[in-house]
Amino acid sequence: MLEHAFRNRKAEQHLFRVRAITLSLFIIAFMAALVWRMAFLQIDLHEKYRNLSENNRLQLRPIPPNRGLIYDRNGVLLAENIPSYNLTMVRERVVDLDQTIEFLTDLIQLTEREQEQLQQRLRQRRRPYEPFVIRHRMQEEDIAKILVNRFFLPGIDVEAHLIRHYPQGDSFAHALGYVGRINTAEQDRLDQDADQKRRYSATRFIGKIGIERRYEDILHGEVGYQRVETNARGRILQVVEQVNPVPGNDITLHIDSRLQKVAEREMAQFRGAVVAIDVDSGGILTLFSNPSFDPNLFVTGISYADYETLRDNPDQPLFDRAARGQYPPASLIKPFMGLALIDAGSIGWKDQFHDVGWFQLPNYDRIYRDWRRQGHGMVDMDKAIIESCDTYFYEYSVKTGIDHIAPFLAQFGFGRDMTLDVISALPGILPDRAWKRHHRGSAWFAGDTVNMSIGQGFMLATPIQMATATAVLANRGRWQLPHLLMAKNNQLADIPEADIPNIELKDNNDWDRMFAAMEGVITHPRGTGWRLRSQLEHPIASKTGTAQVVGIAQDAEYDSEALEERQRDHALFIAFAPIDKPRIAVAVVVENGEAAGRTAGPVAQRIINEYLGGAEG
Repeated sequence: MLEHAFRNRKAEQHLFRVRAITLSLFIIAFMAALVWRMAFLQIDLHEKYRNLSENNRLQLRPIPPNRGLIYDRNGVLLAENIPSYNLTMVRERVVDLDQTIEFLTDLIQLTEREQEQLQQRLRQRRRPYEPFVIRHRMQEEDIAKILVNRFFLPGIDVEAHLIRHYPQGDSFAHALGYVGRINTAEQDRLDQDADQKRRYSATRFIGKIGIERRYEDILHGEVGYQRVETNARGRILQVVEQVNPVPGNDITLHIDSRLQKVAEREMAQFRGAVVAIDVDSGGILTLFSNPSFDPNLFVTGISYADYETLRDNPDQPLFDRAARGQYPPASLIKPFMGLALIDAGSIGWKDQFHDVGWFQLPNYDRIYRDWRRQGHGMVDMDKAIIESCDTYFYEYSVKTGIDHIAPFLAQFGFGRDMTLDVISALPGILPDRAWKRHHRGSAWFAGDTVNMSIGQGFMLATPIQMATATAVLANRGRWQLPHLLMAKNNQLADIPEADIPNIELKDNNDWDRMFAAMEGVITHPRGTGWRLRSQLEHPIASKTGTAQVVGIAQDAEYDSEALEERQRDHALFIAFAPIDKPRIAVAVVVENGEAAGRTAGPVAQRIINEYLGGAEG
């Protein structure tokens, strides 16, 4: 009774109602907020989350374009693309990297070098979810092992790709160059340009040297893409949409593979270079440097052992002698020097000089000797070219002076890289007063002119410069830029005009007179190329040269047997044919080959015979 008396039922009911109303309002507010949130997500953010959902299911993957093929002038394939199965990794999809590498090592025996390269690529900056190659050219057995165990290898896959292949091997290595994996510096450069970044988004390889680098823009093509549906592990379930890539353009070069093979065969026992040029067009028919190397070694990454073998080889197979080898042109310069002397009026064609075997400048102690100790007797320009008389050029070069000689020789491209697309070509050296003052800090002396008159001293030229000058000579002073590219997708390439004027002689008959003198180098019994006459199939205008490698004492005689093989004279030879209407100009350098008529000359002659005998396509 007492407990009942103290309870206030009315107050309790009021409190209950307040609490019930408060809870109801809270529940209603919560439900309203939930409904609003659901409406907001389902209606206002519908498009956003639909896209996110699709992106989780769909991926946009770039498709690399097929690289353009390279052919020679006769349609012989020089660079192709062959299929290769590569082991790839997407780092972002790998759950446990160390465990994955350990498993791969046990499964397919990853080599130490492959593991080092893998770690190096993991450290390199790259695009997210971009796969990179762990192993190229996988064997079928290893492919099967990976596919069977792919459940245990998230982020690891086997992908089919086309890789570059050079079916002619080392025959065209220096001319074609090669492609290789895009390195960090190249990737940084590409990423700075939005168009280039997109264009190379699926590409792992880029031209490194030679034609592959020079015409990278033409050969590469345009990237495509595909939208693919994937599962949670990143495996492709289906292709939803695809835009095919545009393959790179095929290109055709002026190079004639048959002439290149002749050069390779004839130079097999020599170090040196062979360059042949189509006189009429300037197309480079042969660009060969020996020894060479197999460019296929570099495409997917050369091993340390293979690279060390090439790098440490004393014959320097990686060195492009045709474009970068700079040699004293020696007596090859004499036809050009002869025209300079004639054009300057220092001497006439029939003016004679008595050669006693030596020459001395007034008030100088030094004696400049001729290669023939007893001299050549009475010498005119024809005889000076045919027998390669040194003292004749000593005498009249000094009389003419360097201020006329250097500009005249420059008209033939000496001292300047005139090639259009041989990107590694060096300019050589055409010295004059300004050059010597700048590079040697000294004045020009008459003795410098004497040395230069026979292509020695400071003057240097590359084989491709020698061939270019010979082609301009054969063309009677008309310039055609030396170039490798002939056509793009079977359409003849546009070749720009040379930024050097054609050569105008005071008397145009001097061209023919010089041609006749150069013909006598082979046909005349006392010509320096007389021994080539037995294999003469076409009239050839030529000049031999012998470049000193080491100096000898003034009164000493050259003794081949007393010198080491690499200290012996270089043999040089230039030629063009046919004489009446020249079609091909050739330059050959045989390092330490000594007598050009025995070493370099036959190589050039066989190139010419092959070309004029039907090798031209």
